[in-house]
Amino acid sequence: MDLRDDIVQARLYSTALGVYEAFVNGVRVGTAELTPGCTSYADTLYAQAADVTALLHGGRNDLEIVLSDGWYRGSVGTWRKRDCWGTTTAARLQLHVRYADGAEAVAGTDADWTSRRGHIVAADLMNGQTTDFTAQPGRVRPVLVDAVAAPPIDWSPAPPVRRVERLAPRSVTRHGDGVWIVDFGQNASGWVALTDLGPAGTRTVIDHGEHLDPAGDLTTAHLDSQRPGEPPIPFVQRDEVVSSGRPGEVFEPRHTVHGFRYARVRRTGAGLDPAGIVMRVVHTDLRPTATFACSDDDLNRLHEAARWSFRGNAVDIPTDCPTRERLGWTGDYQVFAPTAARLYDIDGFSRKWLRSVRDDQLDDGRVVNSSPDANRLKVRDDPMADAITGSAGWGDAIVLVPWVLYETYGDTAALAENWPAMRRWVEWALATARTARHPSRAERSPEPLTHEEFVWDGSFHWGEWLEPKQRAADGSLVDPVMSDPMAWYAADKGEVGTAYLFRSVRTLAAVAQVLGHDDDAACYRETAEKVRHAWQTEFLDAEGRTKSGTQAGYVRALAFDLVPEELREKAARHLVDLIDAAGGHLGTGFLSTADLLPVLADTGHPDVAYSVLYQRTSPSWLGMLDRGATTIWEDWDGVSEDGTATASLNHYSKGAVIRFLHTHTLGLRQASGSVGWESFLVAPVLNDAITWATGTFDGPQGRIAVEWRVQDDHLTISVDVPGGSEARIRFPDGSTFRTGPGRFSARRPVPGRTTIPGGASARV
Repeated sequence: MDLRDDIVQARLYSTALGVYEAFVNGVRVGTAELTPGCTSYADTLYAQAADVTALLHGGRNDLEIVLSDGWYRGSVGTWRKRDCWGTTTAARLQLHVRYADGAEAVAGTDADWTSRRGHIVAADLMNGQTTDFTAQPGRVRPVLVDAVAAPPIDWSPAPPVRRVERLAPRSVTRHGDGVWIVDFGQNASGWVALTDLGPAGTRTVIDHGEHLDPAGDLTTAHLDSQRPGEPPIPFVQRDEVVSSGRPGEVFEPRHTVHGFRYARVRRTGAGLDPAGIVMRVVHTDLRPTATFACSDDDLNRLHEAARWSFRGNAVDIPTDCPTRERLGWTGDYQVFAPTAARLYDIDGFSRKWLRSVRDDQLDDGRVVNSSPDANRLKVRDDPMADAITGSAGWGDAIVLVPWVLYETYGDTAALAENWPAMRRWVEWALATARTARHPSRAERSPEPLTHEEFVWDGSFHWGEWLEPKQRAADGSLVDPVMSDPMAWYAADKGEVGTAYLFRSVRTLAAVAQVLGHDDDAACYRETAEKVRHAWQTEFLDAEGRTKSGTQAGYVRALAFDLVPEELREKAARHLVDLIDAAGGHLGTGFLSTADLLPVLADTGHPDVAYSVLYQRTSPSWLGMLDRGATTIWEDWDGVSEDGTATASLNHYSKGAVIRFLHTHTLGLRQASGSVGWESFLVAPVLNDAITWATGTFDGPQGRIAVEWRVQDDHLTISVDVPGGSEARIRFPDGSTFRTGPGRFSARRPVPGRTTIPGGASARV
């Protein structure tokens, strides 16, 4: 492109079906990675814009796009499906130039462009990238024009993916001839950058993983996938580079991304300089909004592990893991969104993902298990995937996540955008409850009992999912799904389904009220009460016992306000008895773990909550840390005592426990009924092992800062209240103070402590 000398402003607009990088005169444009990101490409495609004024000059200018498969055409999900959205990658670019006299010039991709193969000879977002710096440029060929159709182009509300941090190796250990194991000390998402590529022709192979075997070698066997009766699909994250020997040559594979802590580097005939290797941490550039620290370093480490888990799973969409699947599972984000909203500004990130959830919603109202939906259930017939679509706790993300955004940020935009989709989901669930019955209820009564109209039990539910596994007589863990898949599939999960139906219908009523749909609000409030009555009739007895009798069942019932007030104390006592019977261990799984400790503390059992939190033997959070975890595991027994890993070692859902550290240990939570943090409560829940805690939250009204300390049998609480907010500070002795903007500080005695001669104190 030929330009005049008097350029005053230039902007480049670009997008692709695939993953692309744009270059102007050989200089990479912008800092965003993995553009244009992950969407449901049949309906939504985002563009990027960048100021490129400084990269242009008078005369001839070169524009270039490097294009690879990305999410559009590359491997996706557990089974490494390809071509999920199309078989032909494509790109579009426009350069807008304004001159000093106001004249404008526009150039873009058209039939005059050409294509050729470059140094990147292979690239897959999951499997890895191969770069050969010795490869000669490929033959120049004309491009195809209008070979594919793309949806209308829009702007993403989310921050871009970027290289957000640089981690040097903690250790580089030789592991045989030409093999090194690199430990970066932290499980994360990103890639390895190399500045030491060796002499010309040197081939370096880098495998990435989360775990080392007992011999100290990298292992990824725990991430292999297998369908019953089929051979396993080995898990591989492998980058390769061939050196040209040119000074200053750098390998940085920006057309892939990996989940890893360890890298195995193989190179023949050349050494490896540890100073020439670094991990680039890559994820959505979310703005941190909270801090937390306390006197107990174990809890600080747990907080960091959970935070890193979310970071590693926030690569443009909220994923389940950055390794085996990388899918935007609705259940995972439904579980973690309230915690994520405390740690980071997730408004735009979540709204972008919710658009994919809406794009993928089926015509009957069902919400698919993960979005963007690589199965393309909306347009493709897949009986197996269809049979497991529409689960409580997963599809309910379309209701809960927008509500979390509204409560946190005070903006109704997410509610309005998702209102039709959340209503369709709830109406489908209500219709399914009305028309489908679990076989066990049909056996009990050929004709449905009156309340069964609101019992959601006749369709597929994942259920609690990943509760602690039981052990067989030989000590091995028993997987309830794989040991008997049909029994698990056919089991009655109506207690879970009906509980979620109640919460979603009640939340939908609140959404309707906020949006001014008064008739809908009244209707859904009435329906919610009918669902609650049905749940109580079917799953709760007069002594506050749930039908399932599990920890998860009691936690969910109490957290969702399903238990009548007069039975809450008994139900909480049953939960505590189950924990005692388990030797002080939790027994919750995927859906209810986040609510376990808050429920215990809020029902008068804070000592039990902290006892579970501090448990060190499996299943427990600190047990994960003791076995080397730097992120939260998918399974409670993610690494066995002999060092064998199972499933993913970076799944954030069970890390939602750290919300308790903010809301109860620190004691900072938004007041009931408040929106946008206009009103909040500070009420620390004390434990003898913790003598101080401090934290901040940057909310819509400004920064809230809380600090408390126990000294000489007295508790001092200090709070900074931002303008636009009011605070209520409650001490353990019941003393309560109200304050507006400004600095508050007060000191009160700690109940239950007695002074021991010599200045010590003890709890009585």
